[in-house]
Amino acid sequence: MRIGSLAIEILPLIALFVGNSLYNIFVGAASSIGLAATILIITWIIEKRLARFVIFSVLVSALLTIAAFWAGNSLFIKIQPSLFNGLMSVALLLGWLRNIPVMRLFFAAQFNLSESVWMKLSVRWGLFFAFLVLANELAWRNLGDDDWVTFKVFFIAPVTGLFMLAQLPLTMRGKLEANTDSKTKL
Repeated sequence: MRIGSLAIEILPLIALFVGNSLYNIFVGAASSIGLAATILIITWIIEKRLARFVIFSVLVSALLTIAAFWAGNSLFIKIQPSLFNGLMSVALLLGWLRNIPVMRLFFAAQFNLSESVWMKLSVRWGLFFAFLVLANELAWRNLGDDDWVTFKVFFIAPVTGLFMLAQLPLTMRGKLEANTDSKTKL
């Protein structure tokens, strides 16, 4: 994992939490988006590449944060994870049903994995994203802004990190050599 990938995940969450703690959820969300965009630019300058998944995530977040400011309604900020995770879940699971490893579209630049591993990761992440949708839907409907931010930072982020770590053994076993055909089965 590159430093930029880790930073794009953690630093915007910190900005969300701090901005919300000092001011409100709107300032937290704007701070999070601003920091994420800055990290994207720095990553591009240093690494000369950007992950599609991260670009998509930041754009969706930015559009919904703008909508929240325009409408003066924090709901747009709080439903962002449900919309994003729902889209990802549907894309990954539909791809899996059609025998298309959608995870490869987002992460082929970072990992050279066998077709079967891409398929397993696609279904696992698709189901995990569906779980995140359910968790977020329950949270935003039952928690105020401050408690929702706390939920996102101190529950969703750690659970996602743990899930990601749980996928590392499969990912490491499925790595192909640079000159190996990526469609080779393990």
